[in-house]
Formats: sequence, structure tokens, C-alpha cells
Amino acid sequence: MEAFRRVKSNRGAAGVDDQSIKEFEKDWKNNLYKLWNRMSSGSYFPPPVLRVEIPKGDGGTRPLGIPTVADRIAQTVVKARLEPELEEIFHVDSYGYRPGKSAIEAVGVARERCWRANWVLDIDIKGFFDNIDHGLLMRAVCKHTDSKWIRLYIGRWLTAPVQMPDGSLVKPEKGTPQGGVISPLLANLFLHYAFDMWMQRNRPCIPFERYADDVICHCVSKTQSEWLLASIEKRLAECKLELNLQKTRIVYCKDDRRKGNYPGVKFDFLGFSFQPRMVKGPYSGIFVGFTPSISNKATKAIRDEIRRWRLHRRTRQSLEDFSRFYNPVIRGWVNYYGSFYKSKLYEVFNPLNLTLARWAMRKYKKLWGHQRRAGSWISKIRRRSPHLFAHWQLAPMSVAGQ
Repeated sequence: MEAFRRVKSNRGAAGVDDQSIKEFEKDWKNNLYKLWNRMSSGSYFPPPVLRVEIPKGDGGTRPLGIPTVADRIAQTVVKARLEPELEEIFHVDSYGYRPGKSAIEAVGVARERCWRANWVLDIDIKGFFDNIDHGLLMRAVCKHTDSKWIRLYIGRWLTAPVQMPDGSLVKPEKGTPQGGVISPLLANLFLHYAFDMWMQRNRPCIPFERYADDVICHCVSKTQSEWLLASIEKRLAECKLELNLQKTRIVYCKDDRRKGNYPGVKFDFLGFSFQPRMVKGPYSGIFVGFTPSISNKATKAIRDEIRRWRLHRRTRQSLEDFSRFYNPVIRGWVNYYGSFYKSKLYEVFNPLNLTLARWAMRKYKKLWGHQRRAGSWISKIRRRSPHLFAHWQLAPMSVAGQ
């Protein structure tokens, strides 16, 4: 029942059986009893995972696997049992999908270490979730649990067939589907041994931050970065993984203290771009620091999402309606990306201010065709009710045409 509550709170789409969470809930007692009965007797076999292609920012797609609602509940049961045991052994600098850890914490630690170390190795693993070796992963699972039913069902989830968009079924020989409840935990366990513990044993003087398969290592020189890159490439090959050398890069943390000139002085990590920027000192003065702010990719994603709302066409609704519908999303963006170099967000949300002015021009006859007047009207609303939209509290609003 607790697993069902967690799955319900996370929402999510239906799987191959087209059963939504609402439909499952209509007969939840019988549905949960059947699932418990099969799992406790060892006769539960996961249904196929529905494959969906999610567009990526670079124009490609990311394969996402959607289990059925019942299967997500079953995975949540296993995760609730296994996760506390694994949390005791996971590395302190592993931040992804862990209770008490966050992406913002990883970015903050990376920022501090970029101040201390001159070089960064930004690692990209090619198709990580799709290439996890089942044999190596099961060895790690068996090392940390002697529960036969946990081992049994993890093994079955790893080999559960995948239903492709054309309806065909494919039985995977490696990988764990992104979208599964248990997948992030298994991915962390795999990289705990493939990377974290290997670094701790063999490269203890090189700090790193890892969020799932996003990894940043801090080096004292370019030579050390190049040596580490070759070592990690060899190590991952031993674990049947491959570096994406086109996206893996060595970066110089350029700031006022570091006088060398190198071509690579920027990297992206968890939606933030680390690069030289003008920053204000803690007491006074302006200097060039190597700091994070919202990345161009994240900026484009936010603006694309705002464009999809098509607010300027929804003249039957009010500003209060927009605030109620979208302020939780806007607040989430502000809270996350405003954690570092918040002033960069001013320009990110200017298109939203412009969209609200366009909405006012369409809604009120007195503003038809008067962009400057509509911008002034929105500005007055902002001064009167600064908490109506979360981004209005960042800085004085700029509306194009004003």
C-alpha cells in the first residue's frame, strides 16, 4: 500500500496495458492483493516495458521505458527494501537519485572545487543506461543482499521485454530502462563499483562529483587531466562501457588568478554552465571568477516550454489563472537556476513578460496595437502585486517595446 501511494504521488503515464493510475485505484484492493500474491509466491513476471522516444536538446532522442502501474509498484517495493542497505556504502560524492542528496548540492561542491583546482575533466559515458552489463550488475546486487526474492525480481526486470513503437517485442541483453523505478538505484550501484570505488582506491587525490552518469573530476594540471582521461577510458572498457569522446572534454578553469590561455574554458553540469564571468567580491570590487549560471540549453528549454503555453492566445483567462496554473513551474525554475548567478535569470524570463504584454493587447481593447502601453500596464500590475509571478521578484521587469 505504501508503494502504491508513492507511485500515485509520482503520477506517470500508463504502460503497455493502458491502465492508468486512476483505473488501477478503482479496484486497488484486489489489484494490490493480486500483485502481493504473485510476488510472495515467486510467480510474478514483469510485463513488457513500453518504449517511448523523448526529444533531446541536441535534436536526437532519448529512449524511455515506461513500466505498467502494477510493475512500478512492484519495483517500488524492492527499492524500499534494497535502498537503505546500499545507502550505507554509496560514495559521499555520488549525488544522483539519492535521499538527502540533490543536484544543487553537486553543483555547489563543483563550484568550490573549481576555485581550488585549475582543470576539470568533464566525462560523458556513451549510452550508459542502455549498456549496463547484466552479469556485472547482478554480481553487485548479490554482494549486498542475500534476499532471494529481491535477486529474482531484479533479474527479471533486467531481462523484461521491451515493446517498441511499432509494437514488436525486443528482449534486452544489456541495460536497464530509463523510466523504471528501480533503474536509478541499479545504475548508482553499477557506477559505485565501476567508477566511485575505483577512483577512491586508485586516484584518491582527485576529487569528483557524480550525478548518475554525469561526472566531473578536478585536476591540478592539464597533464593530469589527460592521464586521468586515458585511465578512466580503460577502466570503463573493463566494465563494458565506453566514453563518448566527442562530449568528454578537458576544461581550464579560467579566472583572474589563472593567467594561462587555453581553448576550452567552459563546461555544462546539471543545467548550469561553468565559465569565466564578472562577479562581485564578498566585500567590494568586481573580478573574473569561474562560476556557474543557467546554461544556454536550459534557457532554451524554458523558453520553448513558455512558448508552448501560448498564453497570449488565452484571452478568456486572467493573470490570476495563469499564476495559479504556472507559478509552481516558474517557482521551480527560479529556485533551481537562481541558486547561482541569479542575475542571468533576468533575461531568461523577459520573453514571458513580453508574452503577458501580448496577452494584454489581445484581451483589452484599449491596449490593442499598443505594445508600449501594454508593457507599462503589466509593469504596474507587477509593482502592485510582485508576488503574482515568481519571476517578478527577481529584478525590475523588462518588457520589450517599453
